Amino acid sequence: MTPIVKAFFDTQTFTVSYVVQEPEGRSCAIIDSVLDFDHASGRTDTGSADQIVEYVTEKALKVEWILESHVHADHLSAAPYLQEKLGGKIGIGENIVVVQDTFGKVFNEGTEFQRDGSQFDALFTEGSSFHIGQMRGDVLHTPGHTPACMTYVIGDAAFVGDTLFMPDFGTARCDFPGGSSEDLFASIQRILSLPDETRIFVGHDYKAPGRDEYAWETTVGEQKALNVHIGQGRSIEEFVEMRDARDATLAMPRLILPSLQVNMRAGQMPPADEQGDVFMKIPVNKL
Repeated sequence: MTPIVKAFFDTQTFTVSYVVQEPEGRSCAIIDSVLDFDHASGRTDTGSADQIVEYVTEKALKVEWILESHVHADHLSAAPYLQEKLGGKIGIGENIVVVQDTFGKVFNEGTEFQRDGSQFDALFTEGSSFHIGQMRGDVLHTPGHTPACMTYVIGDAAFVGDTLFMPDFGTARCDFPGGSSEDLFASIQRILSLPDETRIFVGHDYKAPGRDEYAWETTVGEQKALNVHIGQGRSIEEFVEMRDARDATLAMPRLILPSLQVNMRAGQMPPADEQGDVFMKIPVNKL
């Protein structure tokens, strides 16, 4: 099947969210949503998510799934808000438990923070499948950027999260806790083993130098031939050397601390205190 794909680009975090609709029905899934967050004031806003709500409502679509490709470090997920407005089950890869264990310690969350993935409605394993109406989706475990990264193959489309970017921008960083450039290379090879005509939808675009417009759709064939980090048969040794050296120069994402605390909870905020106020933690010298 060829799903209908509607993209929503968030200019503040360079994130692409998707509504994926079965071609001959009204069922859909939402992938990698964004809850707007102003770091300076600590205020949230639902403007980006409301664009998705408006689209789904206007098209009279039925949301079956709200999917996360991984625990994002650069934006907050709007999954609970969208679930409240539109329904659907929230899904992520089963290795969310690894991420929860790692960052539960970083943020000193204590025993009240569940590290079993129970905040999500579904935990996908390698080879899992799901349905959007009559359309089947298959799940590939594609770690490297994080341990919990998943690629969702839905019909002729693959939603790769942060594993691959557009061919002129390359690949994801691997220096977060649990990341691995060797694992990322292997995961990318799995994605590139899909048919050349498979459409690839990336999770971010940063508009590589020389390109005038943002873009988020490419193909397996284009990635094989043109990806500046992995294309034309680059060896694992070359890739790992390049990726590790590049990662050593990168700063942490601006929203990593609030994003991880929220996203490891399936988009829920940390528990409120006795007065009903919510606070984020800022660990010092931990990342």
